[in-house]
Amino acid sequence: MFNQNFILISLLVLFSFRGNAQNLQQVTSLSHNLMPVPSTLRFTAGRLSIAPSFTVAIKGHSDARLQAAIDRAMRRLEARTGLTFARGLSNDTASATLVIQCQGPGKSIPSVDEDETYSLEVSNSQAVLIVPTVIGVLRGLETFLQLLNGDKDGFFIPAVSIQDKPRFPWRGLMIDVSRHWQPMEVLKRNLDAMAAVKLNVLHLHLTEDQGFRIESKKYPELHQMGSDGQYFTQDQMREIIEYARMRGIRVVPEFDMPGHATSWLVSHPELGSQPGPYQIERRWGIFDPVLDPTNEAVYKLLDGFLGEMAALFPDAYIHIGGDENEGKHWNANPKIQAFIQAKGLKDNHGLQAYFNRRVLEILKKNGKKMIGWDEILHPDLPKDIVVQSWRGQQSLAEGAKKGYAGILSNGYYIDLIQPGWQHYLNDPIPENTTLTAEEQKLILGGEATMWSEWVSPDTIDSRIWPRTAAIAERFWSPRDVKDVDDMYRRLAAISVQLDGYGMLHEKTYGAMLRRLAGPLVSDENTVGTIKKFVDIIEPVKGYKRGTMQNATQFTPLTRLADAARPDSARARDFAKTIDAWLYSQDAFNKSRAVDLKNHFTDWQRTGGLIEGEIIKSSPLLTEALPLARDLYEISDIGRDAVEYLSSGVVATDEWKRTNLALLEKAAQPKAAVELVVIQPIRELVIAAAEQEKRKSMTATEWKKTIKEMAAPKKQ
Repeated sequence: MFNQNFILISLLVLFSFRGNAQNLQQVTSLSHNLMPVPSTLRFTAGRLSIAPSFTVAIKGHSDARLQAAIDRAMRRLEARTGLTFARGLSNDTASATLVIQCQGPGKSIPSVDEDETYSLEVSNSQAVLIVPTVIGVLRGLETFLQLLNGDKDGFFIPAVSIQDKPRFPWRGLMIDVSRHWQPMEVLKRNLDAMAAVKLNVLHLHLTEDQGFRIESKKYPELHQMGSDGQYFTQDQMREIIEYARMRGIRVVPEFDMPGHATSWLVSHPELGSQPGPYQIERRWGIFDPVLDPTNEAVYKLLDGFLGEMAALFPDAYIHIGGDENEGKHWNANPKIQAFIQAKGLKDNHGLQAYFNRRVLEILKKNGKKMIGWDEILHPDLPKDIVVQSWRGQQSLAEGAKKGYAGILSNGYYIDLIQPGWQHYLNDPIPENTTLTAEEQKLILGGEATMWSEWVSPDTIDSRIWPRTAAIAERFWSPRDVKDVDDMYRRLAAISVQLDGYGMLHEKTYGAMLRRLAGPLVSDENTVGTIKKFVDIIEPVKGYKRGTMQNATQFTPLTRLADAARPDSARARDFAKTIDAWLYSQDAFNKSRAVDLKNHFTDWQRTGGLIEGEIIKSSPLLTEALPLARDLYEISDIGRDAVEYLSSGVVATDEWKRTNLALLEKAAQPKAAVELVVIQPIRELVIAAAEQEKRKSMTATEWKKTIKEMAAPKKQ
């Protein structure tokens, strides 16, 4: 895919040289692989050759972070071109291939109001990156690397003029290291990927019912008793923070309270709202243990702990969580209920607001600002807090109307396995917003959230990437950049680059498939068949997996649902193929019908092989048996539908009803995965029975009719 994109860009650029400037800009702008798309992008005639003589010179400010960024970029450029470049910087700005003009260092500690703007001008002779601060260099170099192209004459950067800045200042990825432990190497490689797509906040969810993942020197019993020995030492965390800073990324810690607090209470049951004892939770869900806001000992411990963490984490914000406290333990404690009445707090929400105010005092004393989930929003809290919304755009907007800054995570829950296009079209500030211009400024951006119930260090990258690159574009690029097909085209190229930068979303896929093959792992045909099968399934969406598979923190994540990846590219391609055959001017083309029937025959063979010899030899694939049978059956249905349509024979209503029922049954999840090629086959079946209607309809009317009739029933 990567090489194909290179060739496509080259042909388009060469073709564009023969046209006028307007056509040149239009054609080449459509063919680039940049992600996020810059604010302003204009290609011109020409190309800058990338040869072994490539050098970089700095004009103006230089420091260790800037030079380290250049070195990383050069090593990546070497890896992608196979060329060797001279080490060190050039002293000759006139002859250097890339000149970086930097006015100043920017902030020593990355900040939400960092200046990330840059401009990049590339001509036949030189590229010039002009920035106000080093952060702009970090962002501009990533764009420069994404521009790399190649053809028979070698590698090059197309001539281009870019002026760029982010739409939102807060563009984050939250990684939950508490439910399933994610060690330092996971964070470092994902920081590299974040930097590549211009994300600038790593939000670490460090405490949860299932684990307390940060060392406390003041209260070592917290991590010693609440982590199973899996936690970051303070030295390790400093290393992560510095690694992020060098890439222009903030690290925001989250210590969830007063709910999601079991791991706090394992060592300090006296701080709970019920007497305990408490044990680390091994299952998933919302649990009752909660800190006791009426107990002054709670605030004494938090004062010491948060003061210690404020010294460790340099970012201006500390996240207190604050979500999903259902208050059951508060309701069951007469002393707590009496406290609510005595203080005039009205209810549990008022009690949580009281707790938050006390915590806010501690944070302010330590020079920190508060961020928390929707539930922290309360009129008694000052306007300098930030609300992270899991509830949605309306909740975020309501906070902004009250004067509170906020970020959006609803719609960016990447652990829920939704397709990339849904995340991509989800905007922190939708087009129909009722917010004023000033209120819109309070929407700082958003964060993708990687909750870790169903990921291990081996599989987490496949849930984060490449979809999070599409989310990164939503946070950075202008609102009107929202062509889904073009996003997916560019996402494929970015995915390959991220793989080259050390992400495991592609590398571990093959390993997972080989594990599923079991004793047949050395048979390439068997592994290929399993891949063909897994390529067209996806893990179930939302929270369904928890209802389908009984798992704990210790359950190995090596099953079919773990190997299957979100947002199947093969299924998207299949849907496009069926769309083109059913609804184009050349609909029902007989030569393409042969290809489709062969395609279904191949799938049927795949289902038969999985059901037969492969499952017999691989116990780990036993749960795939009903899916393999479904694939065999739906392929037969699809082939018959194509035959009806290509021959012009109208299928009977009985045939349609019978096969739609079979497709509905096949669409039901099994083994926590689902076949994601059902919908196009459903359209084929309906079209086969309704094809007479096409004669009296326009192509648009025909397409609308079939898609409406084939739409899945809402559950």
